[in-house]
Amino acid sequence: MRTVIDIPDKLVESLDRIGAANNHSRAALIREAIVDFLRAKSISQAEAAFGLWKHRKIDGLHYQNDLRNEWGEQ
Repeated sequence: MRTVIDIPDKLVESLDRIGAANNHSRAALIREAIVDFLRAKSISQAEAAFGLWKHRKIDGLHYQNDLRNEWGEQ
C-alpha cells in the first residue's frame, strides 16, 4: 500500500544519510522503523490476559482446583 505522510526536511536528510551509508532506500528505512515501532508498542497475549479474572467471584486457582476435583469424581 502506498501512503502520503509529511516528514520534516531534517528527518528526510537523516534518512538519506543513513540509507546511503547502509545501502538502503528511504522507503526501506521507514518500513523498518514502522516494524520496530509496532513490535515495541504491541501488547503480548500474556500481558493482555492479566486481570481477566478480577471481576469474577472466584479466583483462577480455585476454579482450576474445582475442575480437577470434578475429574476425580467420574
